[in-house]
Amino acid sequence: MVLSGAALVAASTFAAAPAVAAEPADGIPGVDQIVSSKNLRQVANLPKSGPFAPENALGTDMAFQGDYAFVGNYNGFDIFDIRHPAKPKRVAQVLCPGGQNDISVHGNLLFLSTDSSRSNDSCENVSQPATVKESWEGVKIFDISDVRNPKYVASVENDCGSHTHTLVPEKGNKNVYLYSSSYAPSASFPDCQPPHDKISIVKVPLRDPASAKVISAPVLFPDGGNPGQNPSNPDLSATSGCHDITVYPKLDLAAGACMGDGILFDISNREKPKVIERVRDDVNFAFWHSATFNNRGDKVIFTDELGGGGGATCNAKIGDKRGANGIYDIVGKGDKRKLVFRSYFKIPRPQKDTENCVAHNGSLIPVPGKDIMVQAWYQGGVSVFDFTDSSKPKEIAFWERGPFSDTELKTAGSWSAYWYNGYIYSSDIQKGFDVLRLDDRRTDWAKLQHFDELNVQTQGRYFG
Repeated sequence: MVLSGAALVAASTFAAAPAVAAEPADGIPGVDQIVSSKNLRQVANLPKSGPFAPENALGTDMAFQGDYAFVGNYNGFDIFDIRHPAKPKRVAQVLCPGGQNDISVHGNLLFLSTDSSRSNDSCENVSQPATVKESWEGVKIFDISDVRNPKYVASVENDCGSHTHTLVPEKGNKNVYLYSSSYAPSASFPDCQPPHDKISIVKVPLRDPASAKVISAPVLFPDGGNPGQNPSNPDLSATSGCHDITVYPKLDLAAGACMGDGILFDISNREKPKVIERVRDDVNFAFWHSATFNNRGDKVIFTDELGGGGGATCNAKIGDKRGANGIYDIVGKGDKRKLVFRSYFKIPRPQKDTENCVAHNGSLIPVPGKDIMVQAWYQGGVSVFDFTDSSKPKEIAFWERGPFSDTELKTAGSWSAYWYNGYIYSSDIQKGFDVLRLDDRRTDWAKLQHFDELNVQTQGRYFG
């Protein structure tokens, strides 16, 4: 259901950015208090609204196209007009329950992941146990040729659902592929049987998206992957699929964050990805969550989502090596490329025990000759760091709110923080859509780079 009319106008009211507060003496802001470095400030916020407003309707990932931002929510997705970044406007809200509603866009199409067992594949569904054979999970496809009135086109069911998906353009541009990632199989789930050491590949003909279908489900871990049994690291996850995949189409390369394993694979044949390297960190990593290449494609950052995103892990007890980024150099050529660990990066600011905080989704800031990334840390806020020297990453900017609650640990904070055409956009789980402006001589070159479309897990090369 697309919401419009008076209700949408009321929901689109611009909320002015709060003033930046001085940093508290203990380094930890109070509830909803904003602190930041001098070079990063908030310029706008649009709160969650309508059916997306409840606390259990989590704001999720984002994609961009032209003057629009597409923002997922466990209950559907929003579309924002960002032609004036300091005055964003909500132009459509589509009610379509089915978390996480991971999102991507390509041309006139929008893709939405459902990793929540539902009664059917429509947007008028309810939760239904995965033990029921008729339950549905997978990818939904929408036509967004009219961004103010998206139309539901088709669905494609995936084994174990689609927790995330990655859009992979075909070299001939007649089709796109979706590498759909999911995990957590169970012998009691008819459509999600163990071992599930695979991904689903959905082929979408651009001239006939309604005919999209799963064309293969390649097994990435023939040996079963990481067993997850390590007494010295009880949080270590066993591998049963992937959480997220990032592709670099121009290099025919992809990186997979797959629970207990990090992998590198060749995608020169889009329909038959081939694993060429696998790495583990059984000492400090718990859950390999996502991946980001640098612009040259000779480094990759893997994130560790210790605690599943719901834990308070940015504190002295956990330390600076767990729930962090792992920075790897890619050395060698072709099928002999290897991932070589260089360092960890974690935000240097302590968070309260009521704040879920861990490394999460981020993107490169397109600065030529430098490797600089902006990243969400849930209630740890938004961090900008330089990893040009992969052995010595350094934070250069930050922005964060104080805890959502100072009495309870609740799920909140920035789910994704991405750079797009001169601004940083953050999807806050509870507080809505934030727009931030970074003013720093080290990143000024990035303001000259313009993208027509941005799906962060589909990396493009900038400045040539």
